[in-house]
Amino acid sequence: MTEHVPVLFEAALAALDIRTDGCYLDATFGRGGHAQGILRRLGAGGRLLAMDKDPAAEQAARALMAREPRLHFRRGSFAAMEPFLREQGVWGALDGVLMDLGVSSPQLDTPERGFSFNREGPLDMRMDPTTGRSAADWLAEADEGEIADVIRRFGEERHARRIARRIVAARAETPVRTTQRLAEIVRAAVPGREPGKDPATRTFQAIRIFINDELQDLQLGLEKALQALGTHGRLAVISFHSLEDRIVKRFLREQSRADHAPRKLPVMVAESTARLRLVGKPVRPAAEEVAANPRARSAVLRVAEKIR
Repeated sequence: MTEHVPVLFEAALAALDIRTDGCYLDATFGRGGHAQGILRRLGAGGRLLAMDKDPAAEQAARALMAREPRLHFRRGSFAAMEPFLREQGVWGALDGVLMDLGVSSPQLDTPERGFSFNREGPLDMRMDPTTGRSAADWLAEADEGEIADVIRRFGEERHARRIARRIVAARAETPVRTTQRLAEIVRAAVPGREPGKDPATRTFQAIRIFINDELQDLQLGLEKALQALGTHGRLAVISFHSLEDRIVKRFLREQSRADHAPRKLPVMVAESTARLRLVGKPVRPAAEEVAANPRARSAVLRVAEKIR
């Protein structure tokens, strides 16, 4: 299997503070880039568990497992990690959880998956194409108000109503079934262009997030990850847009704060209800990484350690 090097690769592995005999969860296996990095740092007694919704990720994981007995994979959302980790006997005892959110480069670069507005393909956008509604099926049935609401909420697109109106008008003539057709509709609806950003960016992001329940999965996945960690276990999360990062930032901040602690009075960690300790400052890609991979430009890594 050819290794795909993810964004913030070295920083993410350093954040996990990997022990050679530890047990870790790669909650977004992708094509195994992080996984192979973790495995190289583990000793013979270490273990790596991995999850991903994508059948192509499962295929990559099976190929790696054929030669790597320390790896165990389960297809599914990280929001459903608890049964898998309980079966493996590590619930509440993990040494680290890594989440690399959003869509991967291999998914974007595969036209048949329908994630990219730069490549012609069926308008699918499902992380797991074997379940749920495709983006095309949803757009064929949703009313203008629902489409506008999704684009506004999940894409933070100020022209959401104009875009939704154009989509509804266009589908009355011909069903919107391909990525290029949707991109052309959106571009025609958005007045002007932001420097360096395609007008279709926010709409494609919004529909993808909605179709895959990404933000709901993220909130539940963060809560499950915290429960899954043992004391001093690390949680490392890489996000790529403001909606994701806002959820991660808020969760880590709230879980690292003592509930009902008297203001301006010192509170010992042992006496507080804080469950996490923030580790370092948010990490962003260096200029060299962004130059080599422009998709890295919006990435941010946040790290915390479980303290109780």
